[in-house]
Amino acid sequence: MPELDQVISAGARADLALLRDAAREAGAIAMRYFGNNPQVWMKGGTSPVSEADHAADAYLRETLLAARPDYGWLSEETADNPARLAARRTFVVDPIDGTRGFLEGLRSWCVSVAVVEDGRTLAGVLECPAMEETYWALPGEGAFLNGRRIAARRPAATVDIGGPKPLIDLMPAEWRGRLNRVPYIPSLAYRLAMVANGALDATFVKPNAHDWDIAAADLILREAGGALLDQNGRAPRYAGEVIRHSALVAGSGELLAILSGVIAGLDN
Repeated sequence: MPELDQVISAGARADLALLRDAAREAGAIAMRYFGNNPQVWMKGGTSPVSEADHAADAYLRETLLAARPDYGWLSEETADNPARLAARRTFVVDPIDGTRGFLEGLRSWCVSVAVVEDGRTLAGVLECPAMEETYWALPGEGAFLNGRRIAARRPAATVDIGGPKPLIDLMPAEWRGRLNRVPYIPSLAYRLAMVANGALDATFVKPNAHDWDIAAADLILREAGGALLDQNGRAPRYAGEVIRHSALVAGSGELLAILSGVIAGLDN
């Protein structure tokens, strides 16, 4: 009889294949609207959502839950149902992460899909069709971009950093002269993927990120040799009762420790 970890691994591998196929088609659905002035509504008066978000979400919900009817469902574009808390595993989905950028014609948006068990991501996929990039990861098996293994980079003399300027400005004086602040990237998932693939050294994440923004990218970053940490220096947990997070940092090595020190002193 296979060991339990082998059974879990096999299940996660099957889930990853399911996520990759579903994310690819959801990305194709979103691309039909990209650059074509989709209808837009405002959520809470400040956050845009488009018919592209709704179409991709509907496809993902129907496809993924048809394949895994016993899994929970947590998506940015679906009303949350606390019944998901009774499920062993949960799909955590953002049909278009970076909707503002999507509507502005920026290419750096993603379909973000993950399977979470016991607060941890077991399989994660970012499908970024306008960039022609697909990221995926499984625990202990590395992170990949279009089939090529990726790794977070070691900081050099100049450090490329993302995130809100007020947080970057709190960096220790000895680091400030080394920092190159990159232009704003509306998709948080894509920003974390950039850290994972070595395009960025690190990023701050302002408070109020949701599970669907980061669950898939977190695993991809971790398997690339980096980490996403909260104000207590711990990895976030997902698909619980609380789905919002305080300030976070992403990176690796000494630089990650410096960023962690910055947010540790912030008020929650």
